[in-house]
Amino acid sequence: MNETFQQELERLMGGGILFDEPLSRHTSMGVGGCADALVFPGNREQLRDLLSLLKRERIPYVPIGNWTNLIVRDGGFRGVIIGLKQMNDFKLSQDPSGDLFLQAEAGTSLSDLVNLSATEGLTGLEFCAGIPGSVGGAVIMNAGAYGREIKDALEKLTLMDARGMERTWPCGQLQFEYRHFVLPEKDAVILDATFRLSRSNKEIVREKVTEIRRIRKEKHPLEYRSAGSVFKNPQGQPAGKIIDELGLKGLQIGGAKVSEKHGNFIVNVGQAKARDILDLIRTIQDKVLREKGILLEAEVITIGEDL
Repeated sequence: MNETFQQELERLMGGGILFDEPLSRHTSMGVGGCADALVFPGNREQLRDLLSLLKRERIPYVPIGNWTNLIVRDGGFRGVIIGLKQMNDFKLSQDPSGDLFLQAEAGTSLSDLVNLSATEGLTGLEFCAGIPGSVGGAVIMNAGAYGREIKDALEKLTLMDARGMERTWPCGQLQFEYRHFVLPEKDAVILDATFRLSRSNKEIVREKVTEIRRIRKEKHPLEYRSAGSVFKNPQGQPAGKIIDELGLKGLQIGGAKVSEKHGNFIVNVGQAKARDILDLIRTIQDKVLREKGILLEAEVITIGEDL
């Protein structure tokens, strides 16, 4: 990344840029090499200008929300990481027929939406309680729990393409899969999502949210740094149960360890490197394939280069 490009980037963004930034400072797992640049657009206009510049200069980029469900390799990322945490506005509206809609920008944390639902007595997003991601990341992962997925609550989605053009897509025109969303436009960035909610008894919503958070705290190793669930559940079988049955809980490579509390979590028990985590993932996959004939597919997203 040459000096001229850096100066142009600074001119467009007016600050909010970190060059050669160690991404281990940001990822929930606490691993990752340096990105050429980490940029935090504060609004759609800045994002539009940024995407136009990156497209013109043919610079690779990745949009990131809350840095969960993500592993950055130790060699870092050659290009620009677009941090969306400052694009976090959300608003509740009601149409003439009485239907309720919650529109939230991509950088909004799911916990903020769940808290609003509990405060206002809104039902539809309780299953997101305890999921540590952002709206954009939850859509990309089609995050889910307790029999529901993001697509079940989604009404529409607004994207910005690499040319800076915005387009809103009704949920019915979008392609969702298990823990995966197929972007309808290559290199597009999620701007906001609108969810359809319903009025409910406030106490009932609060109790449900509280209970889900309690269960997550009880079952998940929240005392350690992790990237959430590592593997997708194959054919309805809990990946954690398969890993447990093979005696892999507690298996450790370097600073990365299979949680003894939940087999589908890999935790950073001290100075883990991305290669430790990825080696542990491959070791688990090989063992499960050999012993069970099941190919575990990673749920976490991996980006960047090896050292």
